[in-house]
Amino acid sequence: MSALLSPAELEERLRQLGAERYHDRHPFHALLHGGKLDRGQVQAWALNRYYYQSRIPLKDAALIARTEDPALRREWRQRLVDHDGDAPGGGGIARWLALTDGLGLERDYVVSAKGVLPATRFAVDAYVRFVRENSLLEAVASSLTELFAPTIIADRVAGMLANYDFIDARTLAYFNARLTQAPRDADFALDCVKREARTPEQQQAVLAALSFKCDVLWAQLDALYHAYVAPGHVPPGAFVPQR
Repeated sequence: MSALLSPAELEERLRQLGAERYHDRHPFHALLHGGKLDRGQVQAWALNRYYYQSRIPLKDAALIARTEDPALRREWRQRLVDHDGDAPGGGGIARWLALTDGLGLERDYVVSAKGVLPATRFAVDAYVRFVRENSLLEAVASSLTELFAPTIIADRVAGMLANYDFIDARTLAYFNARLTQAPRDADFALDCVKREARTPEQQQAVLAALSFKCDVLWAQLDALYHAYVAPGHVPPGAFVPQR
């Protein structure tokens, strides 16, 4: 990309990239939302996804620590509140633990992350490292997968409630808040990226950052599919569902 895109053209490129590479296209999600997984496979998804959820505040805190812009810090710190809550027992991480509780997983085991797949750990840790080490513009851009989150959340909630008798609305409460939080966060990040990416090189870096984040999400589902669906090779030490 050698020509400078207009802000609208950059947004169009970002949305096109998400339409092509966001993890809603992964076959594991079709199985999850379509009721094709058993309880143990859903447990494996929730357990591994917890590791991702637990590292999001670390990623956001790292971004906040790197910016000297008070407006950006004020806006971004809401993400910490969303995930960690204002008090013990609040926030998205606590709601995700309510999901794993509802699926019958021991909370101490979930929090310990002992059963997490190695590929999940590597992918998530790579995302945190990306935000710590790359430019602030790239760090902000990597969060833009939230542009595409509301659709997959709506499909997930509807599909899981319709297809699994061991899931109820209370178990899936985490996703209710994300239907408003994700669009709010994505709109702010998108405006920031469109404003601050002022050269072709910066715009290319923004697109690459979103592509990287899509790869992080896709890699986690690849790991789940390989370990728990087909051919079913669970790595040593990882969670083994009770059949």
